[in-house]
Amino acid sequence: MTRFGVHIGLQHTTPDVLRSTWRRVEELGFHWISVWDHFYGATGEPDDATCLEAVAMHTALALDTTRVEVGCLVYSVGYRHPAVLAKAVTAIDLLSGGRAAIGLGGGWAEVEYRAYGIDFPSAGKRLDQLDEAAACVRGLLHDEVTSFEGRHFSLHEARNEPRPTQAAIPIWIGGGGEKKTLLSAARWADGWNIPFVGPDTFAHKAAVLDRHCEDICRDPAEIRRAVNLGLAWDDDSLNQQFGAIAEWVRPGVLSGSDQEVVDRIGTYVEAGADQVNLAVRAPFDLDALERFAAALELS
Repeated sequence: MTRFGVHIGLQHTTPDVLRSTWRRVEELGFHWISVWDHFYGATGEPDDATCLEAVAMHTALALDTTRVEVGCLVYSVGYRHPAVLAKAVTAIDLLSGGRAAIGLGGGWAEVEYRAYGIDFPSAGKRLDQLDEAAACVRGLLHDEVTSFEGRHFSLHEARNEPRPTQAAIPIWIGGGGEKKTLLSAARWADGWNIPFVGPDTFAHKAAVLDRHCEDICRDPAEIRRAVNLGLAWDDDSLNQQFGAIAEWVRPGVLSGSDQEVVDRIGTYVEAGADQVNLAVRAPFDLDALERFAAALELS
């Protein structure tokens, strides 16, 4: 069964608006809600700093919902030590009654790293950090005791207690880098996520992930595959939501009639997606989400 989610940006909004939005999303029948992990807005401009912190809002999401899986796509491994992050998500899992998921990524928003004095190494080093952080998080969330010795992180007979409600909190890795990111997903992830790509690109990246799994003798079917897509019923909505990056995200935006949207989702399912998340930003268009839920008969 294809699952449907909503990925909710934390920029230019308030906790009250977020809380009412994700309650409505759950009522509409979606299976998943996630937040993002940024300190600044997504424009990359140094004065665009209105953005809420992810761990706090992930916790609020867990407390305000009762049924949906609650995640973050994705926590930047440069912002928190993986053990601290594993402890936080364990608490979220306990608070939610076993509905938490954690996404990890290498990070990209240089403006917020620089503003907060956080080291912003090369892309290759950030992806090496991602691989090590994923190994640490997987051990802490899935095993009773974890030891790990890497170049960037280390754990020494580390315990994560109390244990989460779930026996193994799902770990997602986000991104499409074929040499490192998808290899890390094959090694450590329970789910893989990529944003704003067309079905052909999704299929290609999924095939690369499959090959990495085969190389390390892992069953590719163990890894869920999700795509984050925009929802813009017309070009005015597309430009209002995404502004200067509207054309860049267009290949990964659902638009047109209800049937065209349904048919487009079918092409992602055929390409290997078992979860489709709508990526939304404030001001949140609940009417558009309601129309989508009705078209897909979610409730």
